[in-house]
Amino acid sequence: MDWLTEFPAMDRSSLTAIKKTIDLGFRDFTRAYGDAFETALSPVKWFMFWMEDLLTDSPWILVLLAIAGIAYAASRSIKIAGSVAIILLLVGYFGMWEDTMSTIAMTIVATLLAIVVGIPIGILMARSDRVQAIFNPILDVMQTMPSFVYLVPVIMLLGIGRVPGLIAVMVYAIPPIIRLTNLGIRLVDKDVLEAADAFGSSSWQRLKNVQMPLALPTIMAGVNQTIMMALAMVVVAAMIGVPGLGLGILRSINNQYFTLGMFNGLAIVGIAIIFDRVSQAYGKRLQKHLEVVHG
Repeated sequence: MDWLTEFPAMDRSSLTAIKKTIDLGFRDFTRAYGDAFETALSPVKWFMFWMEDLLTDSPWILVLLAIAGIAYAASRSIKIAGSVAIILLLVGYFGMWEDTMSTIAMTIVATLLAIVVGIPIGILMARSDRVQAIFNPILDVMQTMPSFVYLVPVIMLLGIGRVPGLIAVMVYAIPPIIRLTNLGIRLVDKDVLEAADAFGSSSWQRLKNVQMPLALPTIMAGVNQTIMMALAMVVVAAMIGVPGLGLGILRSINNQYFTLGMFNGLAIVGIAIIFDRVSQAYGKRLQKHLEVVHG
């Protein structure tokens, strides 16, 4: 019976050794390649600061009109555009304009990065069952992983600041756009694809002219979900120095400022409503347009 008592201790010691090996390996990796990653991310850093400066330094009335105009162009709804303007006016009235613009800038940049990276991966998954089988378990893990865990490798690799926060937000928010791009392309009617092949379309032409346009409403649903997840993660990323409304919430928790936390939380809800309503309305417009064209 001695081996029954010795086995757990042996198992724990080997597990500890494996953990130490992984920790040391990742530490050596960050020391060797951390600077290279920072250099590679310089364009992203520049774009993020440019977007934030554009929203925070421009006259508030111009920013408000621009955002409301974009909302109307996407939704073709005066009601939605008016709601956007009212929300932004309330945010400014309660003194949260700059923090709100910083949060919007971070959310926009993280979402654009997720789209640029996620859509090609979704296309690859749609074109290959083997690639889909590889990525599905990874996406499952990513969608069940607690949001705070995403901060650990990013901090170790890039340190504390806006760029690490941006990468953590992008990685956390990317699964929906990958999954729904894959789904949208796979749901394209086979008869339509056969007709495209009959006209002599190449694989690229079929993707560009048939599959992507027909999958666009589903992809837009993925964009909507990615925006919502990015906005949620921006608040968590305040823990590593990302400015914006999340920083106000963190300050309210540390100092027990009830009203500060409530107002910043309501401002985040307002931003979420803006992004959600505008992206959903744009997706519905695309759906109606495609039904008219192909109906």
